[in-house]
Amino acid sequence: MQRLRRLLAITFIESFATIVVERGIYFFTENRLGFTASANLWLALAFGVTYVVGAVFSHRVSRRLGERRLLGLMLLGQTLAHAGLAVNAGPVAVFLLSGAIGGLNGMKWPLIESYVSAGRGPKQAAAAVGQFSIAWAASVPLALVATGPLIRWLPAGMFVLCAVVNIASLILVLPLPARPVHLPDGHPERPTPETLVTIGGLLRTSRWTLFAGYSSMWVLAALMPGIFSRLGYDVTVATALSGLLDLMRLVAFVVCIAWQGWHWRAWPLAGAIAALPAGFVGVLFGGQVGVVLAGEAVFGLAIGLVYYAALYYGMVAHNASVESSGTHEALIGMGFAAGPAAGLLGIALAVAGAVKGNIMGATVGVVPIFGCCAAASVRSLWRAAGGVRPGARASDPPGS
Repeated sequence: MQRLRRLLAITFIESFATIVVERGIYFFTENRLGFTASANLWLALAFGVTYVVGAVFSHRVSRRLGERRLLGLMLLGQTLAHAGLAVNAGPVAVFLLSGAIGGLNGMKWPLIESYVSAGRGPKQAAAAVGQFSIAWAASVPLALVATGPLIRWLPAGMFVLCAVVNIASLILVLPLPARPVHLPDGHPERPTPETLVTIGGLLRTSRWTLFAGYSSMWVLAALMPGIFSRLGYDVTVATALSGLLDLMRLVAFVVCIAWQGWHWRAWPLAGAIAALPAGFVGVLFGGQVGVVLAGEAVFGLAIGLVYYAALYYGMVAHNASVESSGTHEALIGMGFAAGPAAGLLGIALAVAGAVKGNIMGATVGVVPIFGCCAAASVRSLWRAAGGVRPGARASDPPGS
């Protein structure tokens, strides 16, 4: 229990540092460097590409170096990158160092997730994943609230703050075991082959929807500074308002922990498939702050459920391995990259006159992602063991 508390403290701290740069950077570049929506989407694309690379290689590198050593190296690298931005946050440095931070984060989070879930049966894993999700999600709105005033009055301070908290995380990592201990293959709490078939269908559904959600969320992250600016809010208020999405994601995590009836059920994921594009459109086309905030709320609740389901089903199916966590984070990173790339393609259509305005262009670019992922998600639900269909209950685990 003491080790879990230590890991949750690391998670909270690292999420704070991650969000200050990962999300706050777009407000910084729009306010301080004059970046356009297209420039912010290019920045998001660079971050996403390196994030995928880090996540994909996390398992392979951790097998050579050990999870604790690799995690320490990632935290040290982040500290140096944040310090570099504190010294020089010009356009070129922002692109290069933000990209480096993306790769470090992509490799870092699978290690933490594996430590959190390793050695736990399905019920204990659900509780641990819930606490982990709340720990990182709770710090996100706080980070965004803190970022706005720092951008306005002490821009270098946001990067110095990140460097300091990474040093704190590095100290907390030192007492962890060199490698997380997993359940043995024959352990009675490992899922049966029949159960794994059902979990597989729900896992594929949640992962397809997760990809669509993070693709569209990163388009929102890059465009929301301009949306709130047009609505008349300065950067200190705009960053806080953008955090409603993250606050509602936290609410979704709390609900998922308090009510575990969503386990093995198809309808919550089916609802999220519909809610994500509805929230996305509300934010981009709301036109009034109330509608924009309502869109954030709907999107945040949906992405929270999908994230939790994808991580939980993956950890149970693959015994909390770094490889499974790496796949989870790689999907998130692919969303970080695919969403901005689609948005840039749509903006290019707007520039060419094929569609009207950058917002409409970005939406046109993202619609195929929503459509393809929704089709794949529904297909996975349909083919899940026990005939899982939207609105139906999946077969409960044998012996439960």
